[in-house]
Amino acid sequence: MSISLPKPEYLAPGHAACQGCGATLAIRQALMALRPDEAAIVVVATGCLEVVTTIYPRTSWRIPFVHLAFENAAAGASGIEAALRVLERKGLLKEKKKIHVIAIGGDGGTFDIGLQALSGALERGHKFVYICYDNEAYMNTGIQRSGATPYRAWTTTTPVGSKIPGKPQFKKNLAGIAAAHEIPYVATASPGYHVDLINKMRRALNAPGPALLHILAPCPTGWRYDPSLTVEIARLAVQTRFFPLYEIIYGRKYVVTMPVPKPRPITDYLKLQGRYAHMLRPEMKKDVERLEKVVNEFYEWLMKMSEVTKDLPLPSWYHV
Repeated sequence: MSISLPKPEYLAPGHAACQGCGATLAIRQALMALRPDEAAIVVVATGCLEVVTTIYPRTSWRIPFVHLAFENAAAGASGIEAALRVLERKGLLKEKKKIHVIAIGGDGGTFDIGLQALSGALERGHKFVYICYDNEAYMNTGIQRSGATPYRAWTTTTPVGSKIPGKPQFKKNLAGIAAAHEIPYVATASPGYHVDLINKMRRALNAPGPALLHILAPCPTGWRYDPSLTVEIARLAVQTRFFPLYEIIYGRKYVVTMPVPKPRPITDYLKLQGRYAHMLRPEMKKDVERLEKVVNEFYEWLMKMSEVTKDLPLPSWYHV
C-alpha cells in the first residue's frame, strides 16, 4: 500500500556519519512516515546515531531531540509520553498537531544495556514508537560484539582464530521478546525495502499503544564492505532469509510482509562482508551449513505462524 510522504526532511543531510551508513538511511526513511499534520519528539540513546547527528554546536535534527544515556531511552520516552498526556488532560498543550514520541537506540542500547527499561515501558503500555537500528555490534565504541551480533561474525571482541572463529552464539530474537509483552505492534524492516519500512513506521505511529521496529542497519565500517553496497546488502539479508521481514500484532497475529519462497544462498550475503571472510574457507563449511539451516528453520516457522494466524482480524489502525 502507498502513503503520501512529507516534503520536509526531518533528519538533515550534512551529518558526520560514515559513507553508506545504514542507520542514518533507516531513520531518514522512518521519519518519512510522519504526516504534515503531525509533530514528533525524538529520544535517542547514546550511540552512532546520536554522535554523528549532534556534534556541538550543530544538529541534524529538524524536530525536537532529546539525548539520553545508553540504557534509558525507553524510560525517557515513557516520561515524555506521560507528561504529554497530563498536559493534554489539563488543557495546557498549546501544540495543535498530534505529537508522537519516538525513541531510538542501536542494538547495544536495545538488545543489551537498554533492554530492562524497554521491557518496563512496553509492560506499562506507554504509547510511543521504539526503533532499534541494528548494526549488529557496538560500532560507536570500537565494533565490540552485542546480543545482536550474528553467529560466527567477526568483531573486535569475537576475533577470528583457530579456536573460536567469530562469535559462537546466535543473535537474540528482539521481535519475539517485544511481542511477548503483547503490545499492539512489532515489526522488522530493512532500508533496502523502503516502502515496506515506511508503511511499518506508519502502522507503528497509528498503534494505540507501544510499538517496536527492529530495523537492520548495515555498517560499512564494522561489517567491512564497500559503502556503495549498503542497499544491496540490506536487500540480500532479506533475499537470503538472513533477516526476514514480518509483523506481529498484539503478540498473536503474524504477517510475513516479504515472502522469500526461493532464497538465495546464504553465501551471497556473507561473501560481500569482510566480517565473514573466514566463513568462505573450506574448513568453515559446516558452520555455513549450520547458519543456513537455522536461518531457514526460523523463516519456515514464521511462515507457519503466519498461516496459523491468518484468520485473526487486522485492527483498523493497521491500514495505512
